[in-house]
Amino acid sequence: MAKKCEISGTGVMSGNNVSHANNRTRRRFLPNLQEVSLLSDVLGKTFKLKISTRTLRSIEHNGGLDAYLESTSNTKLSAEAIEIKNAIAKKKSAN
Repeated sequence: MAKKCEISGTGVMSGNNVSHANNRTRRRFLPNLQEVSLLSDVLGKTFKLKISTRTLRSIEHNGGLDAYLESTSNTKLSAEAIEIKNAIAKKKSAN
């Protein structure tokens, strides 16, 4: 499975280890991914997602999954997150 956040799309970055002698070797910076269950209040169901801790803090700061997806533009979201966002918007417009 890819080391990528399923909501924000944050993935692996690369860089260098730099020694005291200024030797450079390539390395990977992995995102801190956690598997969490997030509840959508509008849809009334939970989503089990693998997301980064930074995204999780943003979700909690915005007041839940629904509020976070509503306030975030589609350009910053992954395809799966956009599908959830569209389902929430469709359910809200039906009510």
